[in-house]
Amino acid sequence: MSVQPDVPVPDEHPPPRIDTTVPHSARIWNYWLGGKDNYPVDREAGDAYLHISPGIVETARASRYLLARFIRYLTGEAKIRQFLDIGTGLPTVDNTHELAQCAAPDSRIVYVDNDPLVLAHARALLTGTSPGTVDYIDADLRDPDRIIAQAAKTLDFDRPIALMLMGILGHIDGYDLARSLVRRLVDALPAGSYLALYDGVEGNAASHQALDDYSSRGAVPYHLRSREEIVGFFDGLDLVEPGVVPLSEWRPELPNLDPPTVTALGGIGRKVR
Repeated sequence: MSVQPDVPVPDEHPPPRIDTTVPHSARIWNYWLGGKDNYPVDREAGDAYLHISPGIVETARASRYLLARFIRYLTGEAKIRQFLDIGTGLPTVDNTHELAQCAAPDSRIVYVDNDPLVLAHARALLTGTSPGTVDYIDADLRDPDRIIAQAAKTLDFDRPIALMLMGILGHIDGYDLARSLVRRLVDALPAGSYLALYDGVEGNAASHQALDDYSSRGAVPYHLRSREEIVGFFDGLDLVEPGVVPLSEWRPELPNLDPPTVTALGGIGRKVR
């Protein structure tokens, strides 16, 4: 019997190439949340933003608290058991699948992102999860048809799905394009599905100055929207009370004792038909 020599087997998933010379929003957000998955270039950009607009840290934290409240509503009152989370960013505590499966163990979650560092963490994140219940797609929000086709391998598009767009739409240049992408994704969902999103809202001059500086450092630009534009993402859907509001005002579990400085709005809408 002949013995074949050892032949190196190509890595089916080669290590992602991470550019540490350009700041990235997921890593900057991780820095603001107190994480360690970031580089000097991210911390430099994050500190520069903070110098101009210090309220961004409160917005980052409020967005995590909002995600938890969104998931509790969707798994509880709305009885949703499928989640499509696009632009998930770097894993931190209380990720979508952890929150959803804690409340409803049979929940299925598909994450979507196109950042190499997020991809590397996603592989580790998925290790040990039950087969078929959590998946990750390396894709861009600008390619909704690919996202839908890949997500259908894990999610049942004949049953209600919660589409999560948490702070990602601001990276789309042009409101008409952003709105068309939301519409394409929502159109693929069955009746009874939900859209949950938040995004940065136009505010004071400091916010715009901070974003201009952020973009000048080579990061992917982030575009603030008006309140009317953010509400427009929910056209054709039934808004869940209290509607599109500052993050800390969406069904808070504790009273807001201080005036909110969060410069983002969020809400949930239900697809009726």
